[in-house]
Amino acid sequence: MWTLLGIAVLVVGFAVRLNPLIVIAISAAVTGIAAGLSPIHVLEAFGKAYNANRYIAVVFIVLPLIGLLERNGLQERAKALIARLKSATTGRLLLAYLLFRQVTIALGLPIGGAASMVRPLLAPMAEGAAEKQVPTLTDEERERIKAMAAATDNVGTFFGEDIFIAVSSVLLIKGFLETYHYIAQPFDISVWAIPTAVLAFFVHGTRLLLLDRRLKKLAARGDGTS
Repeated sequence: MWTLLGIAVLVVGFAVRLNPLIVIAISAAVTGIAAGLSPIHVLEAFGKAYNANRYIAVVFIVLPLIGLLERNGLQERAKALIARLKSATTGRLLLAYLLFRQVTIALGLPIGGAASMVRPLLAPMAEGAAEKQVPTLTDEERERIKAMAAATDNVGTFFGEDIFIAVSSVLLIKGFLETYHYIAQPFDISVWAIPTAVLAFFVHGTRLLLLDRRLKKLAARGDGTS
């Protein structure tokens, strides 16, 4: 049971809003030590995991390109594009992206992400749609919309990826169940992930529509205060 201390570290770390990478690293280290591993073995596990997933280094190639595009007005272009669509609202835009994200990730196509999609495109477009509804948005409302854009990407990814049979999370679930002598095939896990993904879509979709309703109320009041 001492290995559950890692979960406590996660809860406390996120509650006090520490850097997520630091919190996860400390949580993993606490879990390993609580399980009886020496600090050297914990460090070896970190190194092995990093070496087995070296493809994440691609991020260091993509990020400079995104930064260059942002510097040359990518976000402003995104806002201008969404402003031309008369029927576009923040909630509808994010709802469409949620569906797109879930479907593509379920097919094994990792199109999206906080760095490559949310920050440079989705968040500015959602903010632009909100400005069209409420021209006098406060900074608090702008941050709320950006957070909802990031949450939309996370929900779509988290609940959609398990539908794809070859994703690592499905293999993790399979291995965990087999530890307790429950035999589950990856295909069965993927099939049973579909109802969860559908439910997540409706739950978060409702939140997005409520966001639209909130913006309409702000527009009716003629200001951007909460």
